[in-house]
Amino acid sequence: MSVIRNAWRLAAGSAAILLALAMPASAQTEAKPQYGGTLEIGTVYVTLSALSFDPADWNWKLNHDTGNYLEQLFAADLSKSKKNGGKHPFYADAYLPSDAIRGELAESWEWKKDPLRVEIRLRKGIMFPDKPGVMQSRELTAEDVVFSYNRLAKSPKAQAGYFSYVDKVEATDRHTVVFTFNSFHAEWDYRFGWGYYSPIYPKEMADAGATNWKNGNGTGPFMLTDFVQGNSNTYSKNPIYWDKEKIGGAEYKLPFVDKVVYRTIKDEATFLTALRTGKLDILETIRWSAVDELKKSAPQLQWSKWLNMSGTFLAMRVDTKPFDDIRVRRALNLAVNKQEIVKEFYGGNAELFAYPQHPDYGGYFEPLSAMPDSVKELFTYNPEKAKKLLAEAGVPKGFTFKVQVCSCSPDHIDLIPLLAAYLEQVGVKIEIQTMEYGAFLSAMTTKTNAAGYLMNNGHTNPTRSLHKSFFTKEVWNPSQWSDPKLDAKLDEMYRTSDEEKRVEIIRDITREIVDKAPYIWLPTPYIFTAWWPWVKNYAGELRAGAVRPGPIYARIWVDQELKKKMGH
Repeated sequence: MSVIRNAWRLAAGSAAILLALAMPASAQTEAKPQYGGTLEIGTVYVTLSALSFDPADWNWKLNHDTGNYLEQLFAADLSKSKKNGGKHPFYADAYLPSDAIRGELAESWEWKKDPLRVEIRLRKGIMFPDKPGVMQSRELTAEDVVFSYNRLAKSPKAQAGYFSYVDKVEATDRHTVVFTFNSFHAEWDYRFGWGYYSPIYPKEMADAGATNWKNGNGTGPFMLTDFVQGNSNTYSKNPIYWDKEKIGGAEYKLPFVDKVVYRTIKDEATFLTALRTGKLDILETIRWSAVDELKKSAPQLQWSKWLNMSGTFLAMRVDTKPFDDIRVRRALNLAVNKQEIVKEFYGGNAELFAYPQHPDYGGYFEPLSAMPDSVKELFTYNPEKAKKLLAEAGVPKGFTFKVQVCSCSPDHIDLIPLLAAYLEQVGVKIEIQTMEYGAFLSAMTTKTNAAGYLMNNGHTNPTRSLHKSFFTKEVWNPSQWSDPKLDAKLDEMYRTSDEEKRVEIIRDITREIVDKAPYIWLPTPYIFTAWWPWVKNYAGELRAGAVRPGPIYARIWVDQELKKKMGH
C-alpha cells in the first residue's frame, strides 16, 4: 500500500496512475497498444558503446547494436514468455530452449538425409527498406542468406573451426536455402541461425562499406538513423516492417514506438540518476546495492531480478609459472573467502556456484552439492591449506603477478581490492592494471593478456560455455587452457545428437574443468532491471537470441498519457 500511496502523492491524485501501478502485468498486456513515442534504454551493456557494425568482424556485441535492423533465420518465440503465460523469462545471453525458438526470416525448415542437410524456406514478401546511397527497396531472397553466410565464413577474422560442420550453403530457389552438413553439430541452429554472428543482410550493404553505420540496412523493425560513439545509438521505425503481434485477439503491425535510443553511460551514478529522473524508461542492469535507494526515491518503478548470465572469475594463465602447477591454482581458490563475498560484498544477492553452467539450463546444470568433494573444496575458505599447497609447489613465500581488470565494470573495480586482500593473506600479491574495454578485450583475443585476468564471460549456452573457454586456442580462453583429451571430449559433445547423452558428457566435462581450477571461481551476482509503469507489454525480458533485444523492443509500447501525468 505504501507504494500506491506514494504514487498517488507524486501523481497529484491521478486514479489512472493508481490503476496502472496496481494492475498485474498480464492485465496490462491486454490493454490496447499505442503507437508513437521514444523508448530510452540503458541496456545490459549501458557502459559499452558499439564495437562494430560489420558482421564480418566477428564481434560478440554486434547483435546487440545491429539486432534492431538486422534479422536472423530464427529468434526467440516471445509468445512463450512468462509475461504471456509461458515458462521462459528470456534473460539468457545466448540460450534458447528448443521449445522456445521460432522462425524469424525462416518460415519453416526440414531435415533431410543422404546427405545430412536442413532445407529452410524463407518468408515471402519481406522487404529491405530503401537506403539512399546504398540500395533501393527490394525483397529478401535466399541469395542474401548465402551471401551473408559466405562473407562471414570467409572473413579473415572468422573463428577457426566455427563452421567446420558445414559442407556448403546454397540457394535452391528464390526462397529456399539449403545448409548441407558433413556431420551433425549440436549448435547447428545457434551458429548460423540465431547466434552471435548470424544476421542476414544485403550485398549492397557490404559493397557500400559495412563498417560504416550509415550504410547499415536490414529487414528488422527499426533502422539505425544515428550513432554517436560513447553516447547513443538511435533506431527509427521501419515503416515497411513485415511482422505483427497478436494482443487481446487482434493483430497489430510492429513496431509500436517511433524510436528506440540506447544511451551509453559509463558512470554508474549517472545512469542510476537518469533512471530515477525518468530520462531512461528502462535500465536493464542495476547492482543490488543501488536497489533499496531506487525503490525509496522512485517507488513507481517496476522490477525484475535475474542471475547474471556471465560468469565471474579470475583467469590464471596456465602457460606461465607458477600457474602451470595445479597446486598453486587450487591454493588461490582456497585463499578467497567466496562465502563471505556472497554475504558481504553482494549482500546475499549472488550464487556461490553458477558457472560454467547456469541454473537456468535445467538438467545441464549440477549444483555444488552434487559435485565431487575435490570441487566442493574449491569453494571452501581454507587459507592454511592454501599456504601448505603453495609451499608444496615451491613458492612458500608467495609471489607477485599482474591482474588486468576492465574499467567498464563497476562491480569488478570494487571487487579486485577485496581479492587482493584475500590473496595477500597467503603471501600472494597482485599488481592491478585497469584498462578501457577495447584494450582489455584485445589483450585476451590476441592472447597477450596478463597472468591474471578478471572478467565476466557469457555463459552463452551449455555447449558453447565449455568450448569457448577451454578448447585449445579458442578466442575466449584467457587461461590458455590446452588439453588434447578435453578437446576430444568437447568434439564428442558436439557430435552427440541424443540430448540425454549430451547432458551427461557436459556434466562430466564441467566437473573435470572446475576441478582443475584454471580460474579462481567467483560467485555469480544477481542483477536487477527496472522500468517505469508507462513501459507496456514488457516484464524485464532481455534477449531474444544471442545478446539481441530487437524483437523485444519492437513489442513494447509507451503509454504517453500516463508518462505525461507522472510528470515526465
